[in-house]
This record gives sequence, structure tokens and C-alpha cells, in this order.
Amino acid sequence: MSYQSWFENHRQKHKKIVNKLQHLSNEDIIEYFRFENMVKNEKDFCPLYKDNKKCHDLENLNCYFCGCPNFRLNEIKSFCDINSKDGGTIKSKDGFIHQDCSKCTVPHHEKYIVKHFDLDWEKVMSKVI
Repeated sequence: MSYQSWFENHRQKHKKIVNKLQHLSNEDIIEYFRFENMVKNEKDFCPLYKDNKKCHDLENLNCYFCGCPNFRLNEIKSFCDINSKDGGTIKSKDGFIHQDCSKCTVPHHEKYIVKHFDLDWEKVMSKVI
């Protein structure tokens, strides 16, 4: 799956959930996106949910910013806009340099989410692709 197709697919799933939660406060919406709730109530949001598996080993993992607002993509590479100390790169056989976000938990902390929150996930993610 390409980055663009993942992004569009995820945007639609995120919007569907947020639309059904619009009667809640922003704080309650953020709380709803906690891993423990999402794995129970939104099984189709993430393929890891079917195995009750987290993408990052983080006690209070929040999935609101699945897909990081700091991720960037251009024709030759993907990269981290904040140059996270926990990020890395992987070079593919065709020479494309992929950002490795597997050790970075920045967008999964509720403090970060509150700071950058918008009901419109696509708006927050607008600089990604």
C-alpha cells in the first residue's frame, strides 16, 4: 500500500469515528482514542487491533494521531520534520529512503495530542503529503 493510499484510507476511518463522537468534548474524544478503548470498540481502525497489539510499547498509547503530523514525504524520501531522536531511516532496494518511526512515540502522548488537536485529522496532517 502506498503512503498516499494509506493516508486516504486512514483519513476516512478517522473521520467516521470523529463524526460519531461530535457530541463529546475534545477531551472525551481524545480519551476515546486510547488504545484500550480503540482495540475494543474500533477493531477496523488498525490491523494490529485484531491481535490486541500496540504499534509502540507505550503504557498510555493514544491512537488519535496514528500517522504522525511530523512525517513528511517527497519524491525521494520520507522524513521526520522534527528530526526526532528516536527516529531512523531505512533505504529500500530502489534507493528510496523511508523514515523509520518505530521507536518514536511523540504523536501518541495525550499531551502532544491536546497541543495539536483538531477534529479535522486531515487539517493537522496537511503537511504530511
